[in-house]
Amino acid sequence: MPLLHLSDDDIKLDFYPLTVNNHLMDLRLGLLTIREKWTYLAKKQQIDLIFSDTPIHDHAIGRSIPACYLPTNELSLHHFFNSDQSSESMGLEKISNLWDLTRLNSGSIHQDISILGLTDSSNSIPPYVKRMGDHFIYLGEDVVFEHCTLNTKDGPIHIGNNVQIMDGVSLRGPLSIGNNSIIKMGTTIYGGTSIGEHCIIGGEIKNSIINSYSNKAHHGYIGDSYIGSWCNLGAGTTCSNVKNTLGDISVWSMKLNAFKTAGNKVGVFMGDYVRTAINTSINSGTVIGPFANIFECSAISSKYIPPFAWGGKSTEQYDVEKLFTEMEKWMEAKGQTLDSIKKNSIRVLSLQLNKK
Repeated sequence: MPLLHLSDDDIKLDFYPLTVNNHLMDLRLGLLTIREKWTYLAKKQQIDLIFSDTPIHDHAIGRSIPACYLPTNELSLHHFFNSDQSSESMGLEKISNLWDLTRLNSGSIHQDISILGLTDSSNSIPPYVKRMGDHFIYLGEDVVFEHCTLNTKDGPIHIGNNVQIMDGVSLRGPLSIGNNSIIKMGTTIYGGTSIGEHCIIGGEIKNSIINSYSNKAHHGYIGDSYIGSWCNLGAGTTCSNVKNTLGDISVWSMKLNAFKTAGNKVGVFMGDYVRTAINTSINSGTVIGPFANIFECSAISSKYIPPFAWGGKSTEQYDVEKLFTEMEKWMEAKGQTLDSIKKNSIRVLSLQLNKK
């Protein structure tokens, strides 16, 4: 049984704030996380693959690579585990920066559909749904459609189980919507977007990744952005993804403690469990750490909002016990609970970050 060591020891800081409380291999890109991409590819090729986030010993059978490499459907795992070729020469895609996650999301949707072996199931779409384009549409079980538009001119559309698409919704591929999510009336979602499971989505979204259990339920624009799990964006929350000069956008690097240039189309990178107040205006290239409660930003946000921030511009910290009370309310609303192990890990993380 080959063992794959996906290491993020030297690169985890490159993907802060998303990896403050997550392994890099557990970030979503396309339909799947990086770990899931390797898992499903191994299953497809009938290889029993196990993972390690600790170094492989000399006697172990396997291979160690940085977790920033993405497998493709064409990769032969048998060749991969028996070759000393570099990851690049074997055709693995590499992510090096936060903005690579959104830049590569369209292609990753195509790749993940191939890895999963999904096929067209659009024959069950009701006749009152307007369809355009030649790419296929995959539907899970018990998808509920009201009057809406599905456009596959630029790529496929993947819709998971128990998804509700309300009337007036416009969807354009390549696009993925996870199980048990609700797309509210009049929502517009452009290509290159991935929505996780148990999300409530409204407004306008383009080329973005929104992870499971997060809500963007109201009007407002999110583009070229990565939103963590269990986030709640208040009504009117909007991010800028282009400067009015069309110039390059700088993104704060928590690793370098300095700004990095990221191109001219970059939105917001938001960690897990972030909440924004109504009418929050987020600057282009903003980095928001996990467990932050953001308000006071009806004008424009700071470019960097640290983990456990209380407010959007002050240096005040979120009281951890108050955070737990509010997390429990949000999780209860979606049928989930906050266990003591999770609480302890958040307490430790808060203490570690406040010492820096």
